[in-house]
Amino acid sequence: MPLDPQIKAVLEQIEALGLPPHYEVGAVQARVNAASRPRAKGPEVTYVEDRSIPTNDFRLPIRIYHPCGNGPFPAIMWAHGGGMVIGTLETSDYICRQICVNVGCVVVSVDYRLAPEYPFPAAPDDFYAATKWVADNAEGLGVDVSRISVGGESSGGNLAAVVALMARDRGGPALVHQTLINPMLDTDFDTNSYLDNAEGYFLTRKTMMWYWKQYLGSNVDHKNPYATPLAAPDLSGLPPSLLIVGEFDPLRDETESYAARLANAGVVTTCTRYDGGVHNFFNMPATVNKATQAVEQITEALKVAFASVGAE
Repeated sequence: MPLDPQIKAVLEQIEALGLPPHYEVGAVQARVNAASRPRAKGPEVTYVEDRSIPTNDFRLPIRIYHPCGNGPFPAIMWAHGGGMVIGTLETSDYICRQICVNVGCVVVSVDYRLAPEYPFPAAPDDFYAATKWVADNAEGLGVDVSRISVGGESSGGNLAAVVALMARDRGGPALVHQTLINPMLDTDFDTNSYLDNAEGYFLTRKTMMWYWKQYLGSNVDHKNPYATPLAAPDLSGLPPSLLIVGEFDPLRDETESYAARLANAGVVTTCTRYDGGVHNFFNMPATVNKATQAVEQITEALKVAFASVGAE
């Protein structure tokens, strides 16, 4: 199918900003440029709390979105996108607000450390530490510890997938669902989706190669499953999973390959390819119908996952 016309209009607006590719300006300026792009505004939530939590050697910033009503509530840990190099809590503010209001759950967004200043394994270590902290402090947060999930977009989808693996391998925290939105899962840049969508669809092949280089450097085994989850030899025992990707996303093939492997491992898995979509289309304004549909799909999947606890 052709590029969705509503998505095309948004891409034209982004292109009109005239921002250079991230790999041309370096990480620091790329962060400044990315922050200057207009973002969709999410709905009002009951209250939003910015705080920092203790880790081994520093305090990790998080943002907690609280729904209306009396808890304990289910919760989702969320990791923003940005190739492990850019992105802040503001990057995912829109989707976090949508999930909080539409699902009626606590959303905890994690401001994990970024490469190249903090390469692998800083980001997954941070996201796992935050997930464990929420589970350990669930009562005080108004969270139902039996209904915690993980999710994220792009690099955040990588972190959600990795923390699901870590939680399985380390005996907790128990997770009821993982939401992986156009996740970066592998360093194979010669898949059909990488080659067919290398340029012209928001995220480029060259940009992804640069992101991975910043994140992994030259000393990391690219087949370490905590870096590239598609390399994990065993995907059994993972929670029910929703994967979403756009037709013109360079990460399409690795997303669909991971979904197929999850299903083959006995994991309840839904994978949806949105025809005419590009990378991170779901974060586009509500004027983009496919973005609204994707948010609705995420909402329903989480409602089902949270409702299933104790229903057996």
